[in-house]
Amino acid sequence: MALFPFCKTTTGPIRTTRIQLLLCCFLLSLIIYFLHGRKVPIHLESAHRIHHVFGKEKGSILTDMAGVKAAGPQSQMETPWGAPLVWGDNRNSVWRRAKFTNQEIHVGLLVLVVGTYAQFVRRFLSSAETHFLPGQLVTYYILTDNPRSLEPAIELGPERSIKVVQVAELPGWERLAYRRMVLLADAIRDPVGSEVDYIFCADVDQEFVAPVEEEILGELVATLHPEMYGKPRKAFPYEVEEVSSACVEEDEGDYYYTSELYGGLVSEMYNLARTCSLLILQDQANKVTARGLEESYLNRYLIDHRPTCVLSPEYSWWDSPLAARVPARRLVSLGRQCAAYDIQMREQHKC
Repeated sequence: MALFPFCKTTTGPIRTTRIQLLLCCFLLSLIIYFLHGRKVPIHLESAHRIHHVFGKEKGSILTDMAGVKAAGPQSQMETPWGAPLVWGDNRNSVWRRAKFTNQEIHVGLLVLVVGTYAQFVRRFLSSAETHFLPGQLVTYYILTDNPRSLEPAIELGPERSIKVVQVAELPGWERLAYRRMVLLADAIRDPVGSEVDYIFCADVDQEFVAPVEEEILGELVATLHPEMYGKPRKAFPYEVEEVSSACVEEDEGDYYYTSELYGGLVSEMYNLARTCSLLILQDQANKVTARGLEESYLNRYLIDHRPTCVLSPEYSWWDSPLAARVPARRLVSLGRQCAAYDIQMREQHKC
């Protein structure tokens, strides 16, 4: 009772009256209520917030948390150096498209069509007509050793055109991969450089399956490799041999980019293609073969010259156990899709 001096009589022996006892009990109840009352709201508020965020009953919270965890990488909207990381349907992309609403721009889409790759060109162009920068002025640059592969002529929409640039026959996939940067640099120097504002280089064995609009435009644009996005840096298949001009040190690199689609202003793309082609020629002279061929040199360049716009794996995707989950698929690689199939699936899809 030392805590409650007012429960003791002022003189004489201690005598607890009924009133004093009731008063002490009342004060004790107040203290208990006060201490308990400060804890309960915290517990109730936390529970309320969880249910409010997920909009579910208690039994489904764990399921929803698993979904949020899986979708986590898609929430990244910016690279560590401040460039936008583009997801096609978010508010940032809507804003980026709006920037070009009243601008007259001319975009080139360049593909290399040699040897057996001619089988893909009509499907590629047909899908591009539907989904690639609809409503914009677009020129398709077809670098080919067989112009007859485009016959009969493909019907194009308004403000669309095809320009065929004949190149020498390039047998063998590895030779083709090494030569593409040289051919791209030559094509940009003449005729591309004087005709368009932006140029994008794409593999022809792909298909546009959803809109690819002005959100992709930037000074230097790279696309994240779908099988490497969200993976730790040590998993990236950079070139590691020091004798190669494409070598990437252990403390370098933020992302791993695919060679399926990249682009930008013609001046930036010329610098990229020319630099990569010189590195490739240097390695060829030293009889060095980079691990990822052309893609290795592209990644080396993009470490030294960070892209101003990075496209999410929506813009280069194929069905693979390693591929990142994406909200939408916009450009699908048919070639890499076939490579991901087992023998039976390849026969079924005639890969």
